[in-house]
Amino acid sequence: MFKSIDMLADQGNGAAAIAADPPTPAFSLPEKWFGLPDHWLESISQIEWVPDLGRDIGSFTWIRGLITLSLLCGIAIACLPDFGPIRGHESAALTGFRADQARSQTIAPMAYGSDTGLRMAATDAVRPLAQSPERPSIELVATLGRGDSLRRVLQRAGVANLEAREVTNLVADAVRLDEIKPGTKIDVTLGRRPAKNQPRPLDQLAFRARFDLNLEILRDNGQLSLNRKPILVDDTPLRIKGVVGSSLYRSARAAGAPADAVQKYLQVIGKKMSVSRDIRSTDEFDIILGYRRAETGDVEVGDLLYAGVERNGKAKAQMLKWQSNGRTNWFEASGVGQSSGQLVRPTAGRRTSGYGMRRHPILRYKRMHSGIDFGGGYGAPIYAVTDGKVTFSGRKGGYGKFVKIKHSGGLASGYAHMSRIAVSNGRRVRQGQIIGYIGSTGLSTGPHLHYELYRNGRTINPNSVKFVQRAQLSGRELRRFKGELQRLRQVTPGAALGALKSASTGPKRQREISRLSKSSIS
Repeated sequence: MFKSIDMLADQGNGAAAIAADPPTPAFSLPEKWFGLPDHWLESISQIEWVPDLGRDIGSFTWIRGLITLSLLCGIAIACLPDFGPIRGHESAALTGFRADQARSQTIAPMAYGSDTGLRMAATDAVRPLAQSPERPSIELVATLGRGDSLRRVLQRAGVANLEAREVTNLVADAVRLDEIKPGTKIDVTLGRRPAKNQPRPLDQLAFRARFDLNLEILRDNGQLSLNRKPILVDDTPLRIKGVVGSSLYRSARAAGAPADAVQKYLQVIGKKMSVSRDIRSTDEFDIILGYRRAETGDVEVGDLLYAGVERNGKAKAQMLKWQSNGRTNWFEASGVGQSSGQLVRPTAGRRTSGYGMRRHPILRYKRMHSGIDFGGGYGAPIYAVTDGKVTFSGRKGGYGKFVKIKHSGGLASGYAHMSRIAVSNGRRVRQGQIIGYIGSTGLSTGPHLHYELYRNGRTINPNSVKFVQRAQLSGRELRRFKGELQRLRQVTPGAALGALKSASTGPKRQREISRLSKSSIS
């Protein structure tokens, strides 16, 4: 296959002829390629499409070879085989008759409806029921609405009228019906009724009647009986103390006091001292709230009971909420209290005329206007500016329907031109109580209220008076007041948040096997 140079020399002219032949191109094209002329084909065949890329880097021939290499690599990548799963034959979805036939031969789970099997008509072995069966008992939850009664709630739940009345009487023996709060959930269980035209009998009823009491009514031998289940409740007041710091409100909120309690605390302390000027950042606030915890985990936060400020360990202000003579007021530690402040507005309308000389709209001449006029719609309510006793109630000349109330300190107030009077002569009224309604009786050009204020029987400018009553405790009531104050101040801060022992908690029951083991050892 291979020949040496000597052998080629021996061959003479033939070998020289072979060596002189031009080199064969890398590939040859057919003589007629897509009908191109011969000289074009010859030129294309002479082009070196795959040069050595290691030589003449950057030349035109090298760039052409790089393009050829890129095209070949792209074609190779495009021709890569797909390695995904090979899909087999997929049968078409069953529809129509074939789907029904397949369903009749399958068993589907009950959770999916068990829509399987052939549809078959009823045979003679199937007998229709004379009446549909009823559930042996019905359990439901009824809710006591605002302004509703226990009896009506039970009747709406399906309890018979006589049984609802009996249940109401049993509950009334254990707790006052008005103590049951709106929104209370009542669990009702109705039993089997003897006939369809009769109501179901009440088998069981249970609800929380009070914060500290659960009630349960059961049917025993055909009779309803009440079972009381007391709930252990801890009513230790919640005491919160802390340093005032840069903001009394923020410090009290950070200590855990509710927002409403902090606002009430600031109002009470503000009557004793100035919160912004008299209270220092190093002072301590002292807040005591009514607080109740039940063994069920429920909590009731009550009203503010005590408001105090301490400076250098000494009480700077002590205000205790106390009820005296049927009214609840805030009293200082000495037993002196302030029951009211500025007079309330007699009606909600705007002021239309002030106190002083003016031209009368009907008489057409100037005279003294001895009160203040308030506009308002016909029939708008009129309120007593403060506590007092009605000394006059009826018609009074140009005043029309008129009411006069006597207050303490030699003060009295009058209300004229009423359309209707709501209080009678000699009756005691509270501050803010409705005493009548705006009208236009007497010498009046339209519905309005003419309000007057008297001191020792003479009219004065109502805007110049701030009516303040002070109450003073004494005797036995003062001793009870000081005892309550001392009791609250002895409460440890945060004591109401401690662990609450359940009423149902008792000694741990011992297993019988443990008893036998102890007896055998002894």
